[in-house]
Amino acid sequence: MIIDRNITKYMMNSEETILQSLIRISENRFGFVFSITESGVLEGILTSGDFRRWVIEEKELDLYKPLSEISKKDFKFVLQGDEDSAHSILSEVIPCLPVLDSRKRLVAVIIKREDRIEIEKFTISEKSPVFIIAEVGNNHNGSIDLAKKLIDASVDSGADCVKFQLRNLESLYHNAGNNNDHREDLGSQYILDLLSKFQLDLEDMYTLFDYCNEKSILPLCTPWDVKSVEALEKYGISAYKVASADLTNYELLETLISTVKPLICSTGMSTELEIKDTVALLKRQGTAYALLHCNATYPPPYKDINLNYMSKLKEIGGCFVGYSGHERGIHIPVAAVAKGARIIEKHLTLDRTLEGNDHKISLLPNEFKTMVQNIRELEEATGSTSVRQISQGEMINREALAKSLVINRNLEPGEIISSEMIEIKSPGKGLQPNNKTKLIGREAKRSFKKGDFFYFSDLLDVQVHARNYKFKRAWGIPVRYHDYQYLLGKTNPDLLEFHLSYKDLTQDVHQFCSLPYNLDLVVHSPELFEGDHILDLCLDDNNYCKRSIKELQKVIDLTRELKKFFIKSERPLIVINVGGASKNGHLPEEQKKRGYRLLEKSLSEVDTEGIELIPQTMPPFPWHFGGRQFHNLFVMPNDIAEFCEKNNSRICLDISHSKLTCNLFNLSFKEFLSQVGPYVAHLHMGDALGVDGEGLQIGEGDIDFLALRTDLDQFVPASASFIPEIWQGHTNSGEGFWIALDKLEKWFMDDFISE
Repeated sequence: MIIDRNITKYMMNSEETILQSLIRISENRFGFVFSITESGVLEGILTSGDFRRWVIEEKELDLYKPLSEISKKDFKFVLQGDEDSAHSILSEVIPCLPVLDSRKRLVAVIIKREDRIEIEKFTISEKSPVFIIAEVGNNHNGSIDLAKKLIDASVDSGADCVKFQLRNLESLYHNAGNNNDHREDLGSQYILDLLSKFQLDLEDMYTLFDYCNEKSILPLCTPWDVKSVEALEKYGISAYKVASADLTNYELLETLISTVKPLICSTGMSTELEIKDTVALLKRQGTAYALLHCNATYPPPYKDINLNYMSKLKEIGGCFVGYSGHERGIHIPVAAVAKGARIIEKHLTLDRTLEGNDHKISLLPNEFKTMVQNIRELEEATGSTSVRQISQGEMINREALAKSLVINRNLEPGEIISSEMIEIKSPGKGLQPNNKTKLIGREAKRSFKKGDFFYFSDLLDVQVHARNYKFKRAWGIPVRYHDYQYLLGKTNPDLLEFHLSYKDLTQDVHQFCSLPYNLDLVVHSPELFEGDHILDLCLDDNNYCKRSIKELQKVIDLTRELKKFFIKSERPLIVINVGGASKNGHLPEEQKKRGYRLLEKSLSEVDTEGIELIPQTMPPFPWHFGGRQFHNLFVMPNDIAEFCEKNNSRICLDISHSKLTCNLFNLSFKEFLSQVGPYVAHLHMGDALGVDGEGLQIGEGDIDFLALRTDLDQFVPASASFIPEIWQGHTNSGEGFWIALDKLEKWFMDDFISE
């Protein structure tokens, strides 16, 4: 259990309204508030469950009634001094207990041990990112300037926290910290000599804490004595690190416990029995704590590190565990994360040749940064035990590499599918081979030609068919040369969007187009060109950019030829993915800005007469050749709006791509749309899931299309057209497009349907 004496967040005046109490309940995350009288007496408790029951029973709801009218007056509590009795009362049903003094005043709250520790904005839990501590300690060597450089390096590395050490030498050492005491052992003499030279005074330490806050990195500190705790409390430090050397120092521990701050305790130098005794003390006092596995040798032999002990430590502590490492290199702390560490502490230095033993086992800034990056990648790769799903990249590769069920003869609706009709062929864009027995004996619901793929819908009794659709906005469908006439014959679009491959650029459009159509035209430029060349107009590589410009010009020239067959098309739109992806991580701001400048230069070299290039908003993680990369341009809304404003440019807003960006960076999708909406010329409509699940069928992802309907109407010009952009939507005669259009027409009915 945890005893929380910071009780303000739980308290409400009994005369405050029910509505105000609900706001407080939502803020304190524990799901309850205490109702306190004017005289400070606890008169009732209101939980979120109590409120729900009141709503069900109350005939006329009045949220402006005083809290005292619905708070529960019959509640369990413990008296101050008898906190140990809470162990027998706390349960899943009673997760918290008020601690009252003899006058029934609230003095603390006992909470059933939680699945998290909170230190300012950071949460330590099984699901949160690993909390990474850059241990500066005394590696500043007494220089406040060097200390600030170490803080800057910690920020740049991606660490969550910078930790220092504080000692009051006079009170800490039996000889008052006399570094010239020749009676001391060699080790003590060495440490005292270093501390006498490199210890920062208290005001300098406060200055460094302030600097950490300015740089938005959490400052923590290890106090080595009671006077240092008092000094840190005066500053207002938010948690404490307990050094391995003090795990058995109960006087210091009890002083730290009395601060009611979370404790992170290293366990090096201690026996298992000593660890158990300290854990018992922490539990009795209801302290929020975590234990760090540690070998306090500088550096330790690998045989002594014993990462497997972390599981035993977690069992002993009944808490989160982490790892504090003094070995050289970064592979051990990364392995510790794989073994379950939720906190990692490593020493940081700018120069391993500086005086002081800690420097020798510390990481340099680039090494620390690599460690942080490896830990974050490992966290992402660890995943969960949830049901396995096929990833977006696997779907792409499955289509190219897997096999499908194919029919080897013509078949009419109503005929029975037999085993002899079905063959297994590549690619994998149809029904997977393991479904063969499900097809056998079924009645065909559609016409088949020899070589047609079977699809999942062939296992269903109801088939989806195209029809005419009604939307207020101009709309269309994605097509290829080989299928546009067939798809056009099934519905009534205002435009066609030709998705070109680099092979299409070598074809004579007159082979495929002969009649004029009373339609508008949009072209989607290839992203991939012959020789594995991915279109990229943003690279420093001049030759690569020149090739990209040349390929894009081919697309423009072809579009001008296509335009002749589309009567309504005055200035066709060409959707382009401009490039700017990177392989190992998202680029820093300066490199992104340079990419936009290079893009402007490349576009100035393209002849765009009679057409309009519209860059497409991109997902944060694009898929190239079935593998994930990192996109940097036309991802963030402020960058997009700035580019469009500066260059008088418009965009293709890919709804799925941009929702993935919002999911990754925790952005408001509505705010995203408000920023980029005025520059939208055309939309791609698809759903999105997580941070890289793009092009999903409408309604199968994270997007609220009812809210999207309102936002598009508010922010996006009415002249902007759209198409359904669904992964594999063209298969089975455009089945995915028809499903999407059915749903969009239904959900967009109020705002988009024609009179």
